[in-house]
Amino acid sequence: MKNNFEKFDIAVIGGGPTGMMSAIQASAKGARVILIEKNKYLGVKLLMTGKGRCNITNNSSIEDIIETIGKSGRFLFSALYQFGPTDIINFFEKENVPLKTERGKRVFPQSNQARDILKILLQTLKNNKVTVRTNSQVVKITQENNLISKLVLANKKIISADKFIVCTGGKSYPLTGSTGEGYKWLKKLGHTIVPLFPALTPIIIQEKIPKQLEGLSLKNVTISFWKDNKKIISQFGEAIFTSEGMSGPIIIEASKLLGSFLSANLQLSIDFKPGLNYEQLDKRLQKDFQKFNNKLFKNSLEELLPKKLIPIIIKLSKINPQKKVNLITKEERKKLNHLLKKFTLTIKNIAGFEKAIITSGGVSLKEVNPQTMQSKIFPNLFLAGEILDLDGPTGGYNLQICWSTGYVAGQNASFNLAK
Repeated sequence: MKNNFEKFDIAVIGGGPTGMMSAIQASAKGARVILIEKNKYLGVKLLMTGKGRCNITNNSSIEDIIETIGKSGRFLFSALYQFGPTDIINFFEKENVPLKTERGKRVFPQSNQARDILKILLQTLKNNKVTVRTNSQVVKITQENNLISKLVLANKKIISADKFIVCTGGKSYPLTGSTGEGYKWLKKLGHTIVPLFPALTPIIIQEKIPKQLEGLSLKNVTISFWKDNKKIISQFGEAIFTSEGMSGPIIIEASKLLGSFLSANLQLSIDFKPGLNYEQLDKRLQKDFQKFNNKLFKNSLEELLPKKLIPIIIKLSKINPQKKVNLITKEERKKLNHLLKKFTLTIKNIAGFEKAIITSGGVSLKEVNPQTMQSKIFPNLFLAGEILDLDGPTGGYNLQICWSTGYVAGQNASFNLAK
């Protein structure tokens, strides 16, 4: 039985960015730390962030980050001041990882390789003599006398520790190991779990049009989202058609808000020419029609629209594609104008956790000390990262939440350890 039992100062569950940062900080002062990960390797999901480039943070002020994250941002006030964007940038630059700041203050490694970020974390864990156990799944967390006492692994091994840090992530991208076990354990232990739903995810469209436009990337468009014919939000930027609907920055950012409106009549409308008002666009159409005076309508839109989009616009306009442009009526042109300014599709659903970047919901922030990430139910339990009811938009905000809460949990778990 002794071979199946190990004792540490601190046990960290979850080998993602939060767990690795927690273990690094917890071990920095000499604590004996074990990092437990059910995957074969640490940092599987980290390698996927920023499309493999790893958007490590957003180089904004702490106040701006709090405001951008929204209603739960105030919870992060202390954590960001303890370890904010400047600190994580310094952390990697001191390890000779050159970084760069791109549009929207998004910070990436100059190499555009997430592996360079993971390499530093793995090396630091090794330098700090953290015991790393991969292929090790926790199946049970045991409590005694209002304290967490031990972890039971799938291979029957038992891990005991003075302090425990849960960094198991959410439910998004379950193939990376984020399957939501942490929520089940913590709910069983008495923590409140705010309802979970996928966030920062593509949307599914009711019409068949997206399938015909699959792969078409839209740049510099405005997409407005409507609930029962009332505008919810408009965003300018980029989007892309998928086989089932739409994705891309505009769609991903809006998806979190849309999740709470799914029972309503939801639509989106695309303005393909946001730089022109209706009158200006009509003049542009007249100019193009004059230029292609003797061409058929189907051949007159190539300078105005992406080639893949033209057949769809022609069909929806109900203008005869064989009609010469000099015969198109003012009413037909008006209808075409409206179609280009308000191309409307019906939102059927948002994609599930398998395509979501993050999980919205999680352990109630009311049950966690924001200055230490310590559970208010179990004094020797700390919670950090996506397991908490914390999430932000794309742009490095969610990884910063991981770094900041992981740092604070690791630092505070290492205090007052019995020697």
